[in-house]
Amino acid sequence: MRIRLKNATFAAFAGALISAGCGEDGAAGGNAAATSEVVTPVSGQSPSTETKDSDGMVKAEPTEETFELKPLSLSGLSGSKGAGGDDASASGKSDTEKQIQAIITHLQPLQILLGQWRGTTRREYENFKAVDNHEWVWDLRTDAKNPALTISSDKSPYLKQGRLSWNVDDQKFTLTATDTAGTKREFVGDFTDPVHEIVGSDDKLHKVFRLEFNQVDKSVQASSEMWQLSFEQQENNRYLLEVAKRRGNAGFARYDTVSTQREGTSFALSDTDYAEKTCIISEGLGTTEIVFKGRSYWVCCSGCKAAFDEDPETWIARAAARPKK
Repeated sequence: MRIRLKNATFAAFAGALISAGCGEDGAAGGNAAATSEVVTPVSGQSPSTETKDSDGMVKAEPTEETFELKPLSLSGLSGSKGAGGDDASASGKSDTEKQIQAIITHLQPLQILLGQWRGTTRREYENFKAVDNHEWVWDLRTDAKNPALTISSDKSPYLKQGRLSWNVDDQKFTLTATDTAGTKREFVGDFTDPVHEIVGSDDKLHKVFRLEFNQVDKSVQASSEMWQLSFEQQENNRYLLEVAKRRGNAGFARYDTVSTQREGTSFALSDTDYAEKTCIISEGLGTTEIVFKGRSYWVCCSGCKAAFDEDPETWIARAAARPKK
């Protein structure tokens, strides 16, 4: 942009620009620098002309000059954020929340496993059937973005430790299992019999399903032994863990079956609405009441309690954001 000014008014005009643009920074000695940055004479223009008066004396006449105003750039100002930075951050947080909720939703049908169990093998070890005590709980802290149902056992030869979750990208269940010898195996699986309800001998509804996992460790050679683990829920208080093995291209052959009975009262019911006793995290049947800021909440297992105690406000906000059923 160009503007024409009289020399007589240029100084005042430049001073106004400096005062408006620099504020308190327009200290002594700064006017010249500010003037050179904001207004620049166009090349080839003469600052003044000379004329003679009636006595022959030379006097300077003000002339019009053309100056070019250069807009100040904001790109170099410190503290400015890149375009879309806040939006990208919000989008990333939203994606994480969606992933967490998707995993929890897919694991909810398996909450019948929550609680303490006692397992007995059919295969004998040292002339005795192996007996173990194990517990299933929610794990929402080890990997906060990937919730899981976890199992820990005192003497199980097959599942000393296990972590069962859902892969959002592959749309498959995943299982990491460690046996009593410390060998870790990776599995991928899905339902071969989906979750449904049957009427048991007690005339109550019981959830049943069959979930099958195949070992997929890429580091294992084709000739090495591969495992298959299947969880067959037969009623609310009883499930079978079936263990099959194979070598090479042969089919899986049944190796052992662990009959598992729940200890104590069932954590799971067929109802889907537990009213005020709904677990604030898993939406299952709450078994433990906890109080936060004077209000009562329910959780279904020790894993959910630990997660809630660590960050109650996050779980309260997630519960409030869920669609109403």
